[in-house]
Amino acid sequence: MNEGPSFGVYVHWPFCAAKCPYCDFNSHVRHRPVDQERFAAAFARELATMRQRTGPRTVSSIFLGGGTPSLMEPKTVGAILDRIAAEWTVPPDVEITLEANPSSVEAERFRGYRAAGVNRVSLGVQALNDKDLRFLGRLHTVDDALRAIRLARETFPRLSFDLIYARPGQTVEAWTAELEQAIGHAADHLSLYQLTIEEGTPFFALHKAGKLPVPDADLAADLYEATQEVTVARGLPAYEISNHAKPGAESRHNLIYWRYGEYVGAGPGAHGRFIEEGRRVVTFTEKVPETWLDLVEAKGTGVCGGEMLTREEEADEFLLMGLRLAEGIDLLRYEQLSGHALAPERVTILREEGLVTPLGNSRLRATPAGMVVLDALVADLAR
Repeated sequence: MNEGPSFGVYVHWPFCAAKCPYCDFNSHVRHRPVDQERFAAAFARELATMRQRTGPRTVSSIFLGGGTPSLMEPKTVGAILDRIAAEWTVPPDVEITLEANPSSVEAERFRGYRAAGVNRVSLGVQALNDKDLRFLGRLHTVDDALRAIRLARETFPRLSFDLIYARPGQTVEAWTAELEQAIGHAADHLSLYQLTIEEGTPFFALHKAGKLPVPDADLAADLYEATQEVTVARGLPAYEISNHAKPGAESRHNLIYWRYGEYVGAGPGAHGRFIEEGRRVVTFTEKVPETWLDLVEAKGTGVCGGEMLTREEEADEFLLMGLRLAEGIDLLRYEQLSGHALAPERVTILREEGLVTPLGNSRLRATPAGMVVLDALVADLAR
């Protein structure tokens, strides 16, 4: 994985067929057909506005996230990709990822996405048993998921899929068996997330009422450890806390985030972080799709807020993102962002506690033990 300057474009399609009870993303269910032509025109307009702010750039990655982007017609995807190519330089080897749900997968639609330029699909599989899929509020079955995986492997050069573990009642043995099965179907990338109970979700209310037990800290740590052992043994080591890939198959787009690169966000609820007039700015757009649409049609963008980051804020974000990676952080870049080095005495204490380790003279990474307590570790280093 060669680190270097990179620029990505994130496009948020906010609509889903159903809202999952664990999800706190900006996703919305609509019971009438969405006017995709109108939304495609609004995406084009907001992307053009973003281009005015970033100036000319070469795009290394495009990510169509959601929501459920596989509810888009291929011509909608094609129109968005054409607009990105019209605004910025898009090289032939650009990574173009589309998130898809197995329940909304059709062979013809997949072929349409491929023809539009999509070369990587990320499937929201989430579990490989039907009982837990129902618990997670998913609309697909295991058979649907395996069919979607087969179809994706036949259609796209690259494939990733997601699984959620630390589900109620899940043992290390059951998760290990499910993970082995998943790797048997995987191409070159897996995203493996521990179930988290997010405020404002139905799962949060159930958990608060004592009706949704989750693994205690010890079992969660055992599940995480088992995840690392199985994936390493099967050639898909973690390159980031929750992401596993064969060497060379890492998600370029997500690496932009974790390496603290630049990206623009377009669409309802999308965030961006890019350098404008020498300063890193944060943008975020209106979350409600119809309100976003009205804003874009009226003034060219749905951006409803943002800020310029201070050097200290940039350095803290760089730490928080970079220490998620197996490759760790570049210490010189931290100094350049913050204006000072990490406190040597703090680094020494964390090394002695087995939470961080140097990589040569120029990098620092979290150990496996450090990854488990990463938020506290970053807070300690940034203090």
